[in-house]
Amino acid sequence: MKDAIFIKPGHVAIEDVAKPEVQAPDDVILHIVRTCVCGSDLWDYRGLDKVPEHSQNGGHEAIGVVEAVGSAITTVTPGDFVIAPFTHGCGHCAACRAGFDANCLSYRDNFSEGAQAEYMRYQHGEWALVKIPGQPSDYSEDMLKSLLSLADVMATGYHAARMATVGTGDTVVVVGDGAVGLCGVIAAQMRGAKRIIAMSRHEDRQKLAVEFGATDIVPERGDDGVAKVMALTNGVGADAVLECVGTEQAVDTALKVGRPGARVGRVGIPHNSAMDLKPVFSRNITVTGGIASVTTYDKEFLLKAVLDGTIHPGKVFTKSFKLDEIEAAYQAMDKREAIKSLVVTD
Repeated sequence: MKDAIFIKPGHVAIEDVAKPEVQAPDDVILHIVRTCVCGSDLWDYRGLDKVPEHSQNGGHEAIGVVEAVGSAITTVTPGDFVIAPFTHGCGHCAACRAGFDANCLSYRDNFSEGAQAEYMRYQHGEWALVKIPGQPSDYSEDMLKSLLSLADVMATGYHAARMATVGTGDTVVVVGDGAVGLCGVIAAQMRGAKRIIAMSRHEDRQKLAVEFGATDIVPERGDDGVAKVMALTNGVGADAVLECVGTEQAVDTALKVGRPGARVGRVGIPHNSAMDLKPVFSRNITVTGGIASVTTYDKEFLLKAVLDGTIHPGKVFTKSFKLDEIEAAYQAMDKREAIKSLVVTD
């Protein structure tokens, strides 16, 4: 089968490898229908994280059709159309029951990799996979994109809003205009925010943020961006802040644009080694967040919201590529030519 391989920083390629097989009783083999390139994949691609050369690429988002199942799998059968969340919870441990399936206590190997391929081995699939009614052919391309967003970015944007306890009437600042930040705008609106300030300096992303529910756009960065947010909020700051980038500047901004007592939901992968907690302490800022509870959110409300047309997160996929074009898909993300690159595998 075709599989994306990390050759070296700045270079991925498709190679022919053996099709995965069931290795454990709770394995599920998926025939991938749609996958994509995530902003977090760029850390490896840009050489910012240490990854062995010529290793399996880290793609982790997919929708697909069940090809085969292990002996312990009872919730899905071959032929089922499913969302493959990037986290694999068990559904019954203390973390999963509390709605934090990304922190499942049952497994150590509960994160996806190898989704940028024709087939993937999905570990611990009994509870984690989310069934989609019908088959891929029943859905439009736009709907397939929205369903794919539920494997990661829509759920991650929602996680930021949940952890920041966004509620009815809140003023919310979203730091980051990538796919997660844009989905954070959707999530803030879903949870009843009355004002959503999206920090974005790219025109195409600004337009999409407004379409998703942003009421204000702040293109400035750093201290200038903080000053603009404070001006928009009459010097008060936001009730809640969604930090959807992970860089030092993004975190610094998130901590400065909230009012005293604000909540900051962090879902950007941290890449700064230290955080100055004095501003947090002195202003009673709550900082929380982490890896998204994808399966929980999908099963409870996100899948329904996509299927009934309440939300359209698939619009973050602004360029499409075939699997053989995986290098171009990465380049489009790296050069900011795409908000998110869709990869068609079937």
